[in-house]
Amino acid sequence: MSVLVIDAGTTGVTALVVGSNTQVQSRGYREFPQHFPQPGWVEHSPDEIWTATLDAARDALAACPSTPTCVGITNQRETVVLWDRDTLDSPRPAIVWQDRRTSGMCEQLRQDGHESVVSRTTGLRLDPYFSATKLAWIASNEPHVWSGVVSGRTAIGTVDSYLVARMSRGLHHITDASNASRTLLFDIHRGVWSEELCALFGVSKDALPTVVASYGDLAHTDPSCFLGLDLPITGIAGDQQAALFGQCAFNLGDAKCTYGTGSFVLVNTGADAVSSHAGLLTTVAHAAPDGSLTYALEGSVFVTGAAIQWLRDGLGVIDAAHEVNDLAASVPDAGGVVFVPALAGLGAPDWDPSARGVVVGITRGTTAAHLARATLDAIAFQVRDVIDLMVREASLSLPALAVDGGASASDLLCQLQADQLGVPVLRPEMIETTGLGAAFLAGLGAGVWQSRDELIGSRRIERTFHPGRRDENAHRLWRAAVERAKGWALET
Repeated sequence: MSVLVIDAGTTGVTALVVGSNTQVQSRGYREFPQHFPQPGWVEHSPDEIWTATLDAARDALAACPSTPTCVGITNQRETVVLWDRDTLDSPRPAIVWQDRRTSGMCEQLRQDGHESVVSRTTGLRLDPYFSATKLAWIASNEPHVWSGVVSGRTAIGTVDSYLVARMSRGLHHITDASNASRTLLFDIHRGVWSEELCALFGVSKDALPTVVASYGDLAHTDPSCFLGLDLPITGIAGDQQAALFGQCAFNLGDAKCTYGTGSFVLVNTGADAVSSHAGLLTTVAHAAPDGSLTYALEGSVFVTGAAIQWLRDGLGVIDAAHEVNDLAASVPDAGGVVFVPALAGLGAPDWDPSARGVVVGITRGTTAAHLARATLDAIAFQVRDVIDLMVREASLSLPALAVDGGASASDLLCQLQADQLGVPVLRPEMIETTGLGAAFLAGLGAGVWQSRDELIGSRRIERTFHPGRRDENAHRLWRAAVERAKGWALET
């Protein structure tokens, strides 16, 4: 038995076939374009996401020895998609989680006194990052599009909902609780859409997907539109929650950091939705078939791997992302250079959508290698800031940090992270744990695996990075540079 996983990320779609031994049997990958119609705006074409999904899945299936048993989906969160319920065509581009166009709307809602009810109900904060203000923006600025939502012709959802609709020929309009918990519309304590918040943001509950468990018998693919496959969809989770599950972080206090486009630190808080008063988010980790919810405390860093992409695509400093490790390692330190990659504002713990990227400390002796090293330093510093806050807020100790995602392949980054945290960093053999977590959820839902203990027994650590000296002066300079990055968009 095996699981077909669709991992729909921010820059591309990965398809994996994972066998019952938890090993990847085959894979496919397709990038899709990012669209930036205005400064601070980020959009995707839903059709391009769907085409990438089909192509990636086709490649994975072509190299697979047998037909998978079930399908699991994991996805970029908070991104909103609209589509016609009958034709499945989208009337406008998807608005991506990185999009900042609703900064003013969030500030006005905050001034009007709505932040407390939002935070109390959803565990989140008023920030353009989340889904609801994106929907409110469409309603306000594109009434011709929103009229379809009001009439019931147009469905709305996150990327998981859209993919399920496309895979099922529109027969299923669902999302799981982990994705729902990122919308600003979901009551994480009662496990239902909040009528009060739907009214606040002007979103009808009828247009929203049905919230289901993260694993179990959730939906079914239609072979006429999904590569001839007639399979149950038995697992769905947002990408960061899936990575937590893929790291087998099933126990209270287990933590992971995924280094992707951004970096996301999650710690399992069990049945307790721990509230944060200093910039962390409370989120649903996953929902069991019996309706019980497991929660996590999350710190969201918006730009980490994307900063490496910027070195490649924006500056031409490197030709491929993996080259950053050797270039950064060619110098003993950043030579006094500090890079704050606030290319899409700042997330936890500073939460400033008007921040912008800055590089300080440049001299005549500064080289591309110093900038590469400063980029890896910035990733480690941002994650340290989040985890320092997390440990204080949740009153938890952190014995180790499990890491995954593309940038975790960098030995230098993992060592810098261990040094800054003062705890071991554990890198598994399988660093694509987002896809692995979706496979675990789907496999549990379909009976490929019978228990979580079976999954824990399959986990393999490739390398442990033990902490060395912590450079506190470098971190002090980092915090000074962060202050210089804040509010920059307000000055221009």
